[in-house]
Parts: sequence; C-alpha cells; structure tokens
Amino acid sequence: MKWKGRRQSTNVEVRRGMGMGGKTMIGGGIGSIVVILLFTLLGGNPGDLMNNNPPTNGSNTNAPMNVSTQEEELADFVSVVLADTEDVWSNQFEKRGMVYENPKLVLFRDSVQSACGLASSAVGPFYCPGDHKLYIDLSFYQELKQRFQAPGDFAMAYVIAHEVGHHVQTLLHSGDEASQAEKRTNEYSVRFELQADYLAGVWAHYAEGKGYLEKGDLEEALNAANAVGDDNIQKKAQGYVVPESFTHGTSEQRERWFNKGFKNGTLEGGDTFNAANL
Repeated sequence: MKWKGRRQSTNVEVRRGMGMGGKTMIGGGIGSIVVILLFTLLGGNPGDLMNNNPPTNGSNTNAPMNVSTQEEELADFVSVVLADTEDVWSNQFEKRGMVYENPKLVLFRDSVQSACGLASSAVGPFYCPGDHKLYIDLSFYQELKQRFQAPGDFAMAYVIAHEVGHHVQTLLHSGDEASQAEKRTNEYSVRFELQADYLAGVWAHYAEGKGYLEKGDLEEALNAANAVGDDNIQKKAQGYVVPESFTHGTSEQRERWFNKGFKNGTLEGGDTFNAANL
C-alpha cells in the first residue's frame, strides 16, 4: 500500500506504558475467539476472562516502555489508514445527508481500560461502542504475520478497516431492530462481523480508486480475512470444527463479504442481517 508521506489522522491516542494489568475483557476483537477457544481447551472457564478486577500483584504497569523504530512505523501506518477511513466514510455519510463522527484509535501495550471494560492485548484489536474508540496493541501485527500467516501491510489495513466498520455500524444503528435475545445469539454475532468485513471492503474499494493499492494488496486483505475465519482458527487450535460455536463467520464467508464490499463500494448490498445466504 502506498502510504508514506500521506496525511495521518489526528485522532490517535497513545497509551503505551499505561497498561492496567489484570484479567481480560473479551470484546468483539478479531483475536478474541482464539483466546476463548484456547483457554477452554486448557480447562479454563471462559467466564473468568470477563473479570475486570484490577491486578493485585503490585507490578509497576506505568513504567516507561521502549518503542522500536518498527513499532513507530506501524503507528504511522495505522494513522494513515485511519485518515483514509475518515475521508471515505465522511464522504459516504455526506452523500446521505449525515455527518460522520471520526472514531479515536488508541494504541496500547499489554492491556487497556475502555468504556467496555478492561482488555488485554490477547483479544486482538477491538472496537468499543461505549466510547467510539478502536483499541490496538501493535504487537498483533506480528501475530497476524506469524500465527495467522497473513503478512503484508494491507492485511494490517484490513484489520483497521474492519474495526472502523464496527464504528460505522454503531453510527448507523446496524442490527438494532433485533431483540436483545437475538443479539445474544452466535448467528447475530456472525452477521454483525460479516457486515464489518463488507464495510472494510467498501473502504478498500475507494483506497484502490485513489491509487493507493499496490500489486498484491487485495490478495493480502483476502488472505487475512480467510486466516481469521472461525473454521480455520478452530481447526488449527483443536483439529476439528464446531459450526454452532462460530461468532465471526467462516473463512470463505469473511473473504467473500470483504470482496463483495470491495466490488460494490456502497453501503447498499451489505445488509447481512437480512441476507438469506451468508
């Protein structure tokens, strides 16, 4: 992706070195399914991961942290991607007579406190609708490259665009017509996540239109979407797949809905909540 020298977002909040420690709040992050699944396989109770109690080990979580040149470059990169999403969604909302509210992106390390609770970096990047902020520990991108075998800067861009997609859903009140009981189902979660993938594809459509994409970028994003599919993650973690436990969609579904958004470039066509075929 062509990103160097371009506008960076001013909506980035750096909290590295301000970790809260403690246990994990599982949210809607891309990596959260991995944490829950592995924790359960090791005999743990997933409910324990929801405990938001502060640490009692007396460790100094506010000690200064060294930031590598590579991490600084990643921070610049995600800031440019965030700026691109601001431009695209501001334009799309304006076309509909609406005003887009830019989300904040919080860079943290190890753990962070959000309006949705305390989260560790193990959940992966996530969006909190309670404060309209995206939370990212940049070490996730090494995990994306090594554990998920999804290298490339546009794989990283897909992750940012997916979480911004959740912000767009919040502003548009996507899925609000569902009952509270329906919202607690895995099927609702899958439809919600696949729509965020679609919206990430819409952003990529306009990034390509501006000439920002390079050869192989689309393939990197599709590979990342495929890598974080529920079936792929479960098969690697436990050797078999449990479809009724899916919360984000299969690899094929995530790849297809991202690609659909990329081809369409519009909000129309991304209504996963009423789609007969996911």
